[in-house]
Parts: sequence; structure tokens; C-alpha cells
Amino acid sequence: MLEGANPFPEEFVNRYYEKRWWLGISLGEMLGRSCDLYPHKEALVAEGVRLTYRQLKEWTDRSAIAFLGLGIKPLDRVLLQIPNWAEFVYAYYGLHKIGAIPVMCIPRFSQREVEHFIEITEAKAWIVPLKFEKIDYKPMIQTIQSRSSFLKHILLIDSSQLKGEALPEGMISFNDLLRQVDLNKYPKDYLQSFKPDPDEVCHLMPTGGTTGLPKLVPRTHNDWFCNIDFRAKAWQRSPHDITLIATPITHNMAIEVSLNPTFLTGGKVVMISSTRPREILEMIQKEGVTTTILSVAQVQQIVDFPELDQYRISSLQVIATGGSYMPPEAIRKVYDQLKCKFYNVYGSSEGPCTQTRFEDPEEVILNTVGWPICPYDEFKVIDSNGYPHAPGKEGELVVRGPCIFRGYYKSEAENREAFTPDGFYRTGDIAKFDGEGRLIITGRKKDIIIRGGENISAREVEELIGGHPKVEQVAAVAMPDPILGERVCAFIKPKEGKKITFEEIISYLIEKKSSVFYLPERMEVIEEMPLTEVGKVDKKCLREKIKEKLKKEGKIQ
Repeated sequence: MLEGANPFPEEFVNRYYEKRWWLGISLGEMLGRSCDLYPHKEALVAEGVRLTYRQLKEWTDRSAIAFLGLGIKPLDRVLLQIPNWAEFVYAYYGLHKIGAIPVMCIPRFSQREVEHFIEITEAKAWIVPLKFEKIDYKPMIQTIQSRSSFLKHILLIDSSQLKGEALPEGMISFNDLLRQVDLNKYPKDYLQSFKPDPDEVCHLMPTGGTTGLPKLVPRTHNDWFCNIDFRAKAWQRSPHDITLIATPITHNMAIEVSLNPTFLTGGKVVMISSTRPREILEMIQKEGVTTTILSVAQVQQIVDFPELDQYRISSLQVIATGGSYMPPEAIRKVYDQLKCKFYNVYGSSEGPCTQTRFEDPEEVILNTVGWPICPYDEFKVIDSNGYPHAPGKEGELVVRGPCIFRGYYKSEAENREAFTPDGFYRTGDIAKFDGEGRLIITGRKKDIIIRGGENISAREVEELIGGHPKVEQVAAVAMPDPILGERVCAFIKPKEGKKITFEEIISYLIEKKSSVFYLPERMEVIEEMPLTEVGKVDKKCLREKIKEKLKKEGKIQ
């Protein structure tokens, strides 16, 4: 097992294999089976790329062989900071075919997060573009290149962005590297000997949390395949599905709900890098998209899009949201405006996933997040003493099972807090079950802000702002937003005699190389922080305060 990743207890491994909940299939093997079954069927559509399953196999094989040529070995870690481009698919499955481990990095992660991931994983390689949209990665690449003792290779995507210039020193064109591989030199079964043990880690996925920098979630081939296999079944996926991915491909929602289940069942994946409603609607119309999962903000923007009726989107059969709460009135708009089915989805990188089903009545979809996708995962709602609650009573949601991870990467202290004594993962969500066993999420224990489906650590925002010389005390809370669900509001008590502006705070955070995720979108100066009876900052009071202000300003209802 990868050092720093907690293995499943032997008794659980034996049971999961015996029950056939784990099938012993690696991710590269999964893709290979679909490529053999549907060689002439279109598999992937991305910017400038259309590939059949046979061609997809060739490009992922090229990727695997190219990594071997660089000296990437089984269990070596490689950072993938790739937008929704075909190169992600090549790299992701290429690494799986040789037992190396992708480390997912969202394109908007800053130098701070990337350096952290390189150091904690001891990554040998980092795949990244020079530019994406408004992001210029070159300064960050050069700084990290000069600092890291682990990083051996920086692989640049789309070297055409250089416009005739030479590659920066010490960097390699990922695209050229793949083109240089001659598959005719290798036997057809050449990569079989590199196939990883399915009990081994298949990737490391970052997750927002309540403390510090993002944590990394290790998923094994077995528990991850179990996750995507049961997701495909719950979703009722088929080879006829055309799945649109318009959320970051390196985010759990995109690869767990869309990418892997679609390739597992022989469907077609359509990827776009834009998150805007116009481009999403254009792609649904152009490709005849049948299904997609988007953030709540994206769906709300689509149903309210002024030119919606100009697009032919009757191919769309199912749309879903994940990452944050979807209000019932917004779900009704989906039915009225898009004329398709809606799935209410709950899930996280750690593995617990529930979903409503195609045949569920509207009342169920409006008010619950359905059943666990895997009926063999154990979901419990417990009280403060760890005892299970009866249906209808709220408590903390804890989970364990063949789809659930066993601990954060290199995080012994956090893992002691994150699990119950009998191995149930504490989700931090407050929930209850209805009489039929469907899950209803009612709140959360974790101090996080969910902005457009992204989890933002309130504590991390506070620690960053708290370093400003004029700040005496800071509290970051979620303020309601009709589009993104929540945004970050920072309540700041300045040091005595000091005045501070919002612009000063933002400039300070940018100078500290903070990710855009941690930049507050509103600041409230406060003379004294409200405290609870035990002397902690009363965040409930602060959330109510900003909510009332927004109502008076007419920004929310």
C-alpha cells in the first residue's frame, strides 16, 4: 500500500471480495474493456478532438509508455492540473495503466496549494498548461521549479501557446512526448505486466475541509471502481448516453459521476472548458447530450437564461446538481424549462454518495437526496454518544463500506477525529432518514462555506486574513447568494486605532499567493465579535447579521 494511505482492514477486504462488491478491476483495465467492446464507437469529444474508443486506447497507451520512458514507476505521484481538455483523459488513464498515481489539481489552485501537494506527495511530475483563460501559469511554474527537490519533470500542455518561442528551460511538451511514441514498436500486450494491484491507490483527490490546506483523499482501484459501477447502475447509464462535462474535470463530481461511469458503460463523453450557460446549451444542442451533472449555480443560470428557448435541447433526458443544496423552486424550473428528469445528488470525495432515481416521484426529488448509490455502504445517523437515531430524527451522518475511503493521506491526527471507533467516516453533515430510508441533509457540523459546489475552509480564510498587520480578529462565514448558494463574508475587528479597507485585504491575500477560493467577496468591519456562552465566536449570529443586511439591500429575498 502507498505509504501514508490507510489500508482497508483485512476482514473488510475479504468480505468485499467474497460478496463481489469488489471485482478486482483497475481503472486502466476498465477503459480497456470498453475500448475492446466498442472500438468504432465515438468515445470522446473535446476541444479540437474527436476520438473513437480504439483511438482513445491508442492515446492512453501512448501516454502510459511515455510516462514509463520518463522513469515514472508504479506508485509514483504525478500532479494533473489540467482543464477540461483531452490531455487529462490521456494522462489520467495512462498513469492508471502503469500503476502510477494521479494527484488532482483544480486549474484555479494557486502556487500555495500546488507546492503543498508536491511536497506532501513527493510528486515526480506536474502536467500543466502555460495558460488557461486568464490564468498565466508561467511565473508559478518557474518559482516551483526552482524550489522543489522532488519534481523531476514539468510537462506542458499545448505548447502552441508559445507562439513559436522555445520551451522554457527544463520543461517538456506533453503533446510532443505522446506523438513521439511509436506503438508499433511494442507488443499489443506490452502494458499488461504493469497492471496495478486493484487494492492499491488509484488517485489522490483534494477535498475542502475545516482546517488548513486541502487534504488528499486516497481512493483504491477497488473502492473507486465500486463507486463508479454503482453510480452507473443508479443513474441507469447505457452505451447510448452522451454525457456533458462542464465542471472541472479534476474535481470529484466530474470524474466520479460523469467521466468514469460513461466510459464504463460505453457512452460518449463531451468535455468543454467553459462553465457558462450559453456554451453549455450550444454543446447540448450540437452533440445531442442526454445527461449531465452541473453545479447548482450553473443549472440556475441555465433555467433563467433569457435565450433558452432558442436552443434545441430535447435530447437532454437527465440533469443533476451536486456540491450544494438545490432549492425546490429551482428544481421545478428544471421540469418547466428543460422538460427533463432531475436527480438530486449528495456526495463527497471520501466516497459517500446518494442519489434520487429516475422513477422517483417529484415529492421525493424535491425533498430528499435519495438512497445510497451502493446498497452495501452503511449509512447511519447518530447522536452525540454514537448511538443510531430512528428515522425522522436528526443527527450526524456517518458512513462505512466498499465505496468509502479509510483515511486522509498522511493525516494521522485528522484521521483520529474523522472516524468513529468502529471505522465509520464522520461526514460532518447533519441529516435524517425518511420512513423509506431516503436521506435528507438538514445542515452541517463542519465550518465550511460551499461556494458554487466548492468547499472553502472558513478557518483557512481566517488564518490568511489574520496575518494582516491591521487585523486583530477575523471570522469568515457563509453569506447566502441566489446564484452560487453561498459566498465568503469576512467579519473583521481591526486593531485599536487602525482602519482597514476591503481593497487592502484583497491585495494582501494576492501578495500571499492565496487561491481565489480564499478571497472574501464582502467585508464587514465590527467593533466586537459576538461570543457564545463558552466564549467562541458566535458564527450563527454573524450569519444572521449578514443575511439581514443582504435582505435590506434587496440582494436576497
